[in-house]
Amino acid sequence: MHLSPLVRKTKAKAAKSLPSISSRDFLQNNAANIWFYYLFFITGGTIHMVCRNKDKAEEARADIVKETGNKEVYVHILDLSETRKVWEFAEAFKRKYKTLNVLINNAGAIMSQRDVNAEGLEKSFAVNVLGVYILTKSLIPLLEKSPDPRVISVTSGGMLVQKLRIGNLQSERGRFDSTMVYAQHKRQQVVMTEQMAKTHTAVHFSVMHPGWVDTPAVANAMPDFHRSMKESLRTPEQGADTVVWLALSEAATTNPSGRFYQDRKLAPTHLPLAWTHSSPLEEQKLMSLLDDLAKTFQPH
Repeated sequence: MHLSPLVRKTKAKAAKSLPSISSRDFLQNNAANIWFYYLFFITGGTIHMVCRNKDKAEEARADIVKETGNKEVYVHILDLSETRKVWEFAEAFKRKYKTLNVLINNAGAIMSQRDVNAEGLEKSFAVNVLGVYILTKSLIPLLEKSPDPRVISVTSGGMLVQKLRIGNLQSERGRFDSTMVYAQHKRQQVVMTEQMAKTHTAVHFSVMHPGWVDTPAVANAMPDFHRSMKESLRTPEQGADTVVWLALSEAATTNPSGRFYQDRKLAPTHLPLAWTHSSPLEEQKLMSLLDDLAKTFQPH
């Protein structure tokens, strides 16, 4: 993977507005190729890449080290659809490492049809929702012990057309519409971010929409959309910008925790006059359901 002049120019511009990060530790679970640009901009500090595909991860690590000169880049292999292994990874990570300043939740899955994992959970729910919940909750004690801790989750603008629904979390009823299931999961991520921010006040939480980015995930999951909108889609480096800003800038933490962003700006989580608002009781119920489900697979 080679960097275009645009990426180099953007990186140089970003570097002028971001603080030194040589002593900070970052962990990112990833999807598609946009993660490369997150990690490329984070050229200092220690980077932990949590990836499903070992060959692609090692290739990416080599590219990052070559381009940045930062050798403190580590690959961890984990499939977030394997729920027990998510717990095991998080607990092992806490035992091995003493600090974690930034957790970036970017892994995502859009399934063409409903499928279940070894634990009997619908796979996209396991990756997009429960895996994110378990990884974040398990690592919060480590984040809380670290200076300036932050959690950033990457959502999708598709969540704007979804109201939180907690009665069919694993898509067992009705037709399985992969795009709408994914959008519902992204709505749930927004709610998770808001609720965790209220509970864990020592950590700064944020959730963001990168815009519609030209990635393999978009091309494979929505081929007609990708074909018709290809010329208007963002580059991966454009999509990465706000995540990097949320992870590093001092300005980001002057805003309240638990908020939603697009293009480095606070954005509403509902369209005007939308029907997508949920009650506090429904939002608390989601967290309770996730907590109970997560504990089912927690190692003892």
